[in-house]
Amino acid sequence: MPRPIHATVHTGALRHNLARMRRAAGDARVWGIVKANAYGHGIERVFDGLRGVDGFALLDLQEAERVRALGWRGPILLLEGVFEARDLELCSRLNLWHVVHCEQQIDMLAMHKTHQPHRVFLKMNSGMNRLGFAPARLRAAWSRLDALPQVDEISLMTHFSDADGPRGIGHQLQVFADVTRDLPGERSLGNSAAALRHGDDPAVRADWIRPGIAIYGSAPDFPAHDAAHWELQPAMTLASRIIGVQELAPGDTVGYGSSFAADAPLRVGVVACGYADGYPRHCSTGTPVLVDGVRTRMVGRVSMDMITVDLTPVPRAGFGSHATLWGRGPDGAMLSIDEIAAAAGTVGYELMCAVAPRVPFSVDE
Repeated sequence: MPRPIHATVHTGALRHNLARMRRAAGDARVWGIVKANAYGHGIERVFDGLRGVDGFALLDLQEAERVRALGWRGPILLLEGVFEARDLELCSRLNLWHVVHCEQQIDMLAMHKTHQPHRVFLKMNSGMNRLGFAPARLRAAWSRLDALPQVDEISLMTHFSDADGPRGIGHQLQVFADVTRDLPGERSLGNSAAALRHGDDPAVRADWIRPGIAIYGSAPDFPAHDAAHWELQPAMTLASRIIGVQELAPGDTVGYGSSFAADAPLRVGVVACGYADGYPRHCSTGTPVLVDGVRTRMVGRVSMDMITVDLTPVPRAGFGSHATLWGRGPDGAMLSIDEIAAAAGTVGYELMCAVAPRVPFSVDE
């Protein structure tokens, strides 16, 4: 039989989370962000759960082709735009909208021969200092695009750096508003954190919001708030089984480096999951795990193929018992991916995207 570790994508949770973000969006339309293979969930696996979006946003042309192959005829937005001039041909063929964030992309459009003008999203760098035109250069970029017959409609966008934290978005929102005040076109500003934390402001909702992590059931501002606070449900479960049990005496150690020593008699379960499956190696003793739906802790180090867990809270557990690494456990128990990420000193995004190819996936409600 195959190794017992497996991941499950929950279609019902995706629908629920999308509905939650629609409530946050008000009258704005909603992009479903499916970059990085839908945050590791798989574009094909999430498609049915996210059919209710107004458009899909992603990064590369191959992902756009996959979305079109699934039958989607609505908007698709390339969030980083095109990388070379020939990409514009595929944009025309697939009817893709694309971000313009630098002069070189305008140059490519100016040289492009097309019978179908392009819908572009002109991006301002309002303070994130990644992609986008500086505020002082945005209007000149808009004028260049507006003069091109290759361009049909120009929308405007920016991205917030601190929507999930105490600094907030006011400084960037003001810059964006001041520079774009009399420019025509739809606006897109808010990501998951902005929509949930600041979405009572119509200027933040604008015409489109761009929720990513929230539609997959992770809190965008953890640990300030958890997923339950935002009424989000986990869209992915990573689960396995106990494949061995050890009886420890006081002083016995567990795993590489003997980083954990028992201070009393202890039953330890060995779970078929390790860093080669995408479980974060930096997790250590105390990281939560559900065994048969009961919360317990990992002990010792994460190995390539195994972790070890304390069976004290689950005395009847043994070989074959169910282990939930994150997501839904038996009988409705939940273990947030954000908790595991925090134990590893990272964020839920990374864990979702890092599930290894050797882990089989399934889809259910």
